[in-house]
Amino acid sequence: MADADTAQADSGEIVEQLFESRQKIHPRSVSGIFATWRWMAVFATQLVFYGLPWLRWGGRPAVLFDLAARKFYIFGYVFWPQDFIYLAALLALSAFGLFWWTAIAGRLWCGYACPQTVYTEIFLWIEEKIEGSHTARRKLDQAPMSPRKFALRSSKHAVWLLFSLWTGFTFVAYFTPLTQLAHETESVALGPWQLFWIGFYGLATYGNAGFLREQVCKYMCPYARFQAAMFDRDTLIISYDEARGEPRGSRRKSIPLKEVGKGACVDCGICVQVCPTGIDIRNGLQYECIGCAACIDACDQVMEKMDYPKGLIRYTTENALENPGWKWTEHIVRPRVVIYTALMVVLTVAMAVSLALRDPLRMDVMRDRLVRETDNGLESVYQLVLINADEKPHSVGLTVDGIEGARLVSDAPLPIVLTPAATQRFTVRVIVPSKVKVAPGSHHIQFKAQAVDDTKIHRTEKAVLIAPKEY
Repeated sequence: MADADTAQADSGEIVEQLFESRQKIHPRSVSGIFATWRWMAVFATQLVFYGLPWLRWGGRPAVLFDLAARKFYIFGYVFWPQDFIYLAALLALSAFGLFWWTAIAGRLWCGYACPQTVYTEIFLWIEEKIEGSHTARRKLDQAPMSPRKFALRSSKHAVWLLFSLWTGFTFVAYFTPLTQLAHETESVALGPWQLFWIGFYGLATYGNAGFLREQVCKYMCPYARFQAAMFDRDTLIISYDEARGEPRGSRRKSIPLKEVGKGACVDCGICVQVCPTGIDIRNGLQYECIGCAACIDACDQVMEKMDYPKGLIRYTTENALENPGWKWTEHIVRPRVVIYTALMVVLTVAMAVSLALRDPLRMDVMRDRLVRETDNGLESVYQLVLINADEKPHSVGLTVDGIEGARLVSDAPLPIVLTPAATQRFTVRVIVPSKVKVAPGSHHIQFKAQAVDDTKIHRTEKAVLIAPKEY
């Protein structure tokens, strides 16, 4: 939010504008080591996003979130709604990872790997290839509509839309197998939800990366607002060395810096021109800064041309900036970082051990109705749900204990053959012979499922048998 502007209306009334009208930013392209790293991050993240739906694992997509079947395939694992604890642990691990990374390196996530940054970089690259440099784009904005301007703008938006729809298509491919989705698209047989999410995700990409851009980082993203709570004086940030750069001003390259009577900053303004959020880093750290280091690359190039030392704008910390002998690399290990690291290690180890020891056999037991007395004795009916979380079939035997002489009778032939990654429901009866005297009231019993083909796979679930008083 900008400071309130006061304007005099024609009627003589005072109009106060609480928001500054947006000035469209056309960032200047820049090259350098950090620009290279940013594009490497773009390629890496998009290779994962667009490539995973094509990857196969055992005849199925390697990553598939089958919401209809309530099964989630991630490489060699199949997760069910009952595995929600893993999602909770993953979210907690991601949160602590974000806190850990921010405490050490500030907003490097925003500058290199955030989807908003990544897609804005891609859209800016498309825009530059079609409309030209930042200066040419600015002139095109100011020019009246003409056949040339219409052709350039139409071409740019067409490419943006195609890319956005492909992004939406890829997103839906994580929930519908890619081959099926491609066939349904080709035959114009997409379902309403598929059409909705392709359109929604595509238009969100188109709007955020094509139009909103820095507005998302400045006004919509909560991370920019609460990041200050995770910063300290040893957090890596992008800073302008005011002591070295001021007083700033233009000068000839032929005049030595010691004789020019000014600081190292030549006041060229290129650091502002390359900034994707349009800020001037020389005014100090601002929440709009996403840590992309475009200003560092730009300033280093200017310093190199002037034969000045690089690093007038650089990654540093407040302590290192104020104390030249302070080495920020020696202060990475500090209490908050140690705590975040310990929490992440504990969560990671717990998840790894849990996954390694996870039994692929699940069983739920529900008592179907009250016990009844038959010629064979007491009979209690239960509904059993067996889940095979493995991707190969298993033969499972069932037994019951807890009451002497009790036996289990199943409507399905035993052992039960469980199909891969499937849920099977069936009815069983627990029969207590007449010769066994059971006291009235509830009795704890246990259902035991044991895989015939693998002794390591077994499951035990508790249940209750209620004997009638008159028995």
